[in-house]
Formats: sequence, C-alpha cells, structure tokens
Amino acid sequence: MARKINLVKIPRLPIWLLVLLAISFILRIPSFFEPFSYGDEMIYLTLGNAIKNGLTLYQDIHDNKPPLLYFTAAVAGNVFWFRTILAFWMMLATTLFWHLAKTLFPKNSKVVKISTIVFTLLTTLPLLEGQTANAELFALVPALGSFILITKNKPKNIHLFLGGVLFSFAFLYKVPAAFDLGAIVFLWFIKIKFNLKSIKLFTKKTFLLTTGFLLPVLLTLIWYYSKNALTPYVTSAFMQNIGYLSSWRPSDQEKSFLVKNAPLIIRSVVLLSSLLTLTIFRKKLSLPFILSCAWLGFALFAVTLSERPYPHYLIQIVPPVAILVGMLFYQKTAEQSLTIIPLFIAAIVPVLYHFWHYSTLAYYKRFLLFSSGQITQEEYFNRFDGKVNRNYRLATFLTTSTNPNDKVFIWGDSAPIYALSRRLPPFKYVANYHISDFSSKEEVLEMILTKQPAIVILLPESNPFPELITTLKNNYYQLSSQENATIWKKLKKS
Repeated sequence: MARKINLVKIPRLPIWLLVLLAISFILRIPSFFEPFSYGDEMIYLTLGNAIKNGLTLYQDIHDNKPPLLYFTAAVAGNVFWFRTILAFWMMLATTLFWHLAKTLFPKNSKVVKISTIVFTLLTTLPLLEGQTANAELFALVPALGSFILITKNKPKNIHLFLGGVLFSFAFLYKVPAAFDLGAIVFLWFIKIKFNLKSIKLFTKKTFLLTTGFLLPVLLTLIWYYSKNALTPYVTSAFMQNIGYLSSWRPSDQEKSFLVKNAPLIIRSVVLLSSLLTLTIFRKKLSLPFILSCAWLGFALFAVTLSERPYPHYLIQIVPPVAILVGMLFYQKTAEQSLTIIPLFIAAIVPVLYHFWHYSTLAYYKRFLLFSSGQITQEEYFNRFDGKVNRNYRLATFLTTSTNPNDKVFIWGDSAPIYALSRRLPPFKYVANYHISDFSSKEEVLEMILTKQPAIVILLPESNPFPELITTLKNNYYQLSSQENATIWKKLKKS
C-alpha cells in the first residue's frame, strides 16, 4: 500500500485569528468600490483582457512584469473582482504567516499574535497600498508557503523541492521576490560544520531548492518559445527590470560605472556586513532572529534596487518586520533589545529613499462620505483623480460606438480607458510611457497607417506631435470633441 506524504499539517485556526481575518476583510470593503483609476491595475487589466482575446503576452501586448499577475487580472476582469480576489488571497497570506510564526515560536503565543496583527495591518491598510492589486501582495502567498515548507523541523527532500517551486511562483509574480531565497540559503550556510558530510548536505538542499525554483521558470521559457515569443518574454519580463537599477536618477546615466552604481555597491556592502555579523555571532543568536534579520536584509536590498519610492515595494519587508516587532514586544531574552537594530534600519530606509505613503484616515473618510450619501459617485471618483469621470465617459463612448474586436488608439493616459472599455490598442504598447521608452513617433505613425485603428482619441494633456495631427487629418475625420479630448474616426474608403 502506497504511503501518503503529508506535506503540511493543516492546523485548526484559533478564534482570535478568525476575528483578525474578518477585520482584514472589513477593512478592504472600501477597495471594492474604487473606480478604474490606479495606473498599474489598469495596465494589468488591459493585458488580462488581451490574454482573454488570444494575444500572446510580451509579443503582442507589452509590460515589464512576469506573467502570473496578468493571468490573475485576466481571471478578475475588472477592479471589483481583482480586489475581491486580493482580499481572499491576503486572508490566506495572513493564515500562512501565522503558521510560519507559530513554527518559529512554538512556545511563545504572544509573539505569534503581535507579529500576525502587525503583518495584517501593514498588508491591508492604504499606508503601503495594501488595498491595491499589486504583485508584491500576490507574491506573499507562495513565498510564505515556501518558508513554511523549508523551515519545518527536518524537512524532507520533497519539502525543499516544493519550497523552490513556490518561490518560483513568487518570482513569476515579481522578480525581486527571488532575493528572499537568500535568507534560506544563508541560514543553511551558517550551519555548515565544514566537514564532508555537512558540505554535501548543504549542497544537496541548495540543489533541491534551486531545481524546484528553476523548473516553473523553465516551463514558461519553453511555452513562450513554442509561441515564438521567447525573446520578447525574456527581454520584457526580466531584462528590462535590470534597467530599473538607478533609473530614478537619470542624470547619473552618463557618469562612470563606479559613480553611477555607487549606491548599489554601498547597499551590497551593508548587506554583506550584516550577514557577516550574523555569522560571527550565530552561536549566541536564535534561529528566528537570524532568519528574520537575514530575510529583512535581502528584502531591503530588493526593494531599493530601483530606488523608486513606490510604497507597495515595501510590502516585501513586512513579514520579517512583523516577526521582529513581535520579538521586540514579547521575546523576553537578550534578543529583545537587539531587534531595535534591524527595525531601525527598516524604518530609516523609507526615509532615506523618500518613499511615498498614503493617508489611511483620508482613505476611509472618503469612503464614509460616499457610502453615507454625503457626496455623489461623481464627487467620490473625482477625489481619486480628476480624470476618472472623463475616462468613464470616453470608455462609454468607445463601447457604444465600436465593436469588441475593434482596435482603438489613445494618445495620453490611456490604460484606464483601455481597461474600462475592454478595447485593445492596435500595437503592443498600452501606456504612454511604454511608447516613450520602447517605441518612437515613427512607429506610432506607421501603426496608424498600417493597422488603421477604428477610433483615435487625443487626450487634452497628451500634447500630440505635429506629424500625428497631419496623419490623422489625411486618414481620419474629427468625429467630435468630448471632455476636451478630440475623437477621430477612420475615413471610409471610396
């Protein structure tokens, strides 16, 4: 009779955790009523729509993240279902985090509770964009699942392999998630006793983890190769992310390699110094403390790679931060005071890199005004972005004046209108910055002449170049002007 392998024993959830999950869901209710406004989500939903229409990601439609987020957006279809999926996804993430904390602190329920509460709040509230469907949040579930499998007491080979597979899924949501693997490998490394048996064990575990990690990535490479889209897949999803390094400092691009990359080199030295310190004092420190500090170090390195100040990047450091906060409050050992050091570093990094943040109070106040009828839906939408209502009206025009298979081209902040109307552009670029970064005016003009989109909309803030206007006048007629946007319709051939 075949022996069953129990990969993870599913524990019964305590009442306090169920209450916490219910609170986290309630805190997300306002997000279900948000308009189509958040720029990144609009791109994800547009690419999701492209997938459902049979287009091949990266070849026929472009963005620069790995594919899982766009397939999730394809399942969702709109903001409401995207946020609903996220709500349940994050309830699973909270449960997995609780399980991981329970594994690390089996005899200290207070550390487990405070860590889980901190994790839930930081991944739910608008402070770090916890309410938006970003890749960092979706990557948490596979990453935490991997940590649970790998940190089991005497994990089996299958646990290590599946842990790598799960980390690969996190990577296929967001590339920097792979850096968290470093914390696991480091934990194994400092346990090496430098005899042949110990080195073999380390090599074997690292090989199983790496093999599991590479397998799903390899399968995606094979799949895109079969679609003749391997080069655009690798270039867009992976190589273009390298361009994010120091891209927030465009003035440095002409400087020497050392000067341009000095901040990255400094951060590397800080990370290596931190790991060296943990290695030197490893016999005096507990496994949870070493793991949390190493995890935080690698995660901080990942979130500062591009030096861009987007708050959702900081979601990646939330798990180790939450564990360290729990230890600060309720770990009655010498490590209780030591946690101040990594937590101080975690707090100072967003300040040094000027990370943005959003007011939680203002977010919920806005929703209360709308839900209580004190402001209209139009006023509510306007408080997200003054262009939202305009985008809704232009999208309504497109859905009523074009067929679902018609291609439309929007010059300006186009992604929200594409997502709302469920219409696709006639070439692979969705957002204006895609065109400015990866295309050219000449390609835009050629696209209009050869693909002949049914409708072209020039948004008022778009500042169209003269050749575009000339091309439109020769091949289109100005149908109308709505919301200060000019709408052009293709001329019928005589």
